[in-house]
Amino acid sequence: MRLEITRRAELAVRAMVFLGSVGGRVKSREIALELATTSMFVPQVVGPLVKAGWVQSHAGPTGGYNACVDLRDLSVLDVVEAVDGVTDSGRCVVADRPCASGAPCALHAGWVRARQELVRALGETRLSELATAR
Repeated sequence: MRLEITRRAELAVRAMVFLGSVGGRVKSREIALELATTSMFVPQVVGPLVKAGWVQSHAGPTGGYNACVDLRDLSVLDVVEAVDGVTDSGRCVVADRPCASGAPCALHAGWVRARQELVRALGETRLSELATAR
């Protein structure tokens, strides 16, 4: 697991908060303005949210996107993992290999604690909390 969140995941969190806050259908260009990105990048950001079933996509000239889940039901971790994949890949942070507790690297114990804390904090942070901070 990286101790970073990709730009796409960060934009997806912001897009989900935006869509869940405005209610109703929103065009790609409005989302792009809100996220300070391009309309061409919006489908890449929102695509994983659609695939997860949290956002509906509507094609055509009257199309756009709308949230179909309550922001209280999603955590930051949910969205990050929908975009970037599982946060705990089991890879060693020192060497590019599986990290085994039987033959741990020098950072194993500290990294396990740090990873658990990060996952806990992101999992406990509801998107609704981010919406109220907007």
